[in-house]
Amino acid sequence: MNIIRLKEEWLMEEAKSFKGWDFSHLKNRWEEQATPWDYRKIIDQYLSNEHSLLDMGTGGGEFLLTLGHPYENTSITEGWEPNINLCKETLEPLGIRVKQVFDDNLLPFEDQTFDVIINRHESYNLKEVRRVLKKEGIFITQQVGGRDNEWLSNNLIPNFKSLYPNFSLENEAQKFIAEGFSLLYKNESYHSLKFRDVGAIVYYAKIIDWEFPGFTVDSCLERLIELEKMKESQGYIESLQHRFILVVKNE
Repeated sequence: MNIIRLKEEWLMEEAKSFKGWDFSHLKNRWEEQATPWDYRKIIDQYLSNEHSLLDMGTGGGEFLLTLGHPYENTSITEGWEPNINLCKETLEPLGIRVKQVFDDNLLPFEDQTFDVIINRHESYNLKEVRRVLKKEGIFITQQVGGRDNEWLSNNLIPNFKSLYPNFSLENEAQKFIAEGFSLLYKNESYHSLKFRDVGAIVYYAKIIDWEFPGFTVDSCLERLIELEKMKESQGYIESLQHRFILVVKNE
């Protein structure tokens, strides 16, 4: 093991830029086990062309555009400055409404605007979602649970504590019911995420900073070296992802 060379490679990964929500840099370097549900197929069950659609936290709009929904019936929110600039460059010229959101408690839309709201891995305020959703409207959210990458976070970050330890399917489902939504579908999964090289972990940890707070190659070097030894022994580093999905109706 050439630690000097490895550190140089890891520092290069740490310095790489990230735009949109595009992990193509890690193609063939990681392998994610599929969830028991298909987020896209679930959306297709409820979304029709005539529906007004909101995609909360769209990233760079990469997934949204695959839906092929009429642009004039589509709106997005995004909070991260680089992503909102990207959305204004790529989505706004198509006719999609682009709104920057700074506060989950204040969505920049009128009451009962949307037939369908989708939300993948974005925070939300239930009262605001209900306010901008039409009666009988559908809210579909896939979320990262509070135990996501728990083992890997603990291995890299000393004294790691999850920011959202109680963020789980059952706890969130009860909140939706209390707010007056009816549950149409729910599911939860802990599934494998395998990294083929430690540099991929470095790139990932730098982006997902809420799961790897304070991560740098320099501060975590010894722990990265231990992961490198593990990778050399078994060919990969395995983590567990925590995901859940809820489909609810605004009654």
